[in-house]
Amino acid sequence: MKMAFDALADVSDDALLVLYGNGDTDAARALTQRLLPRVLGFATRMLNDATEAEDVAQEAMLRLWKIAGDWRQGEAKVSTWLYRVVLNLCTDRQRKRKGIGLDQISEPEDETPGAVAGLQEQERLAALKDALAALPDRQRQAVVLRHIEGFTNPEIAQVLEISVEAVESLTARGKRSLEVLLAGKRAELGYTDD
Repeated sequence: MKMAFDALADVSDDALLVLYGNGDTDAARALTQRLLPRVLGFATRMLNDATEAEDVAQEAMLRLWKIAGDWRQGEAKVSTWLYRVVLNLCTDRQRKRKGIGLDQISEPEDETPGAVAGLQEQERLAALKDALAALPDRQRQAVVLRHIEGFTNPEIAQVLEISVEAVESLTARGKRSLEVLLAGKRAELGYTDD
C-alpha cells in the first residue's frame, strides 16, 4: 500500500517503518525527515564531532532500514530503538578514541558566524557543551536524552537499558554537576538574577 507523501505526516513512526518494509519509499523519506535531524543532533552532542556524528547517524538509519521488513509493532518505539543504536555506535567510537593522545587529535574547525548578535549565544552553547563534555558518560547521556532530546524517564531507561530510578539518579546528579560547572560563569554569559 503506497500513501501520498503529505498524508504521511500524521502516521506513527512504527507504521511508517512497516510501510517502508512493505516497499513504500515515501514512508522511508517521511521517517528519515522526522528522525535523522534528531539522531544527528544527539550523536553530535555525544561525540562532540560533527563528522563522526554524521557517520553514526547514517549507520543508525541504515540499520533501521535493514530491520524494517522484520519490525514488529508494539514491541519497542522506533525512536527508542534508533537512539539505542546511536548510543551504542557513539560508545564504540568513544572507546576507540580513548587510545589516542590529545596531541594526535586535530583542532576542531571554528564554524561560528562573525555576527556580534550571535556571539553571546555561541558562548552560552560552548559553555554548555564543555560542561556536558565534563560529565561522566552515563550522566551526560541521561541529561542530553532528558533535557535536550525531550525523552521521558521510561524512554531513557529503555535506551540506556537501566531502571527508571537509575535514570532519575543520573539526571539529578548530572544537573547538579552542570550547576557547579557553570556557576561561576553566569555574569560572563550574560545571565542576571533579575
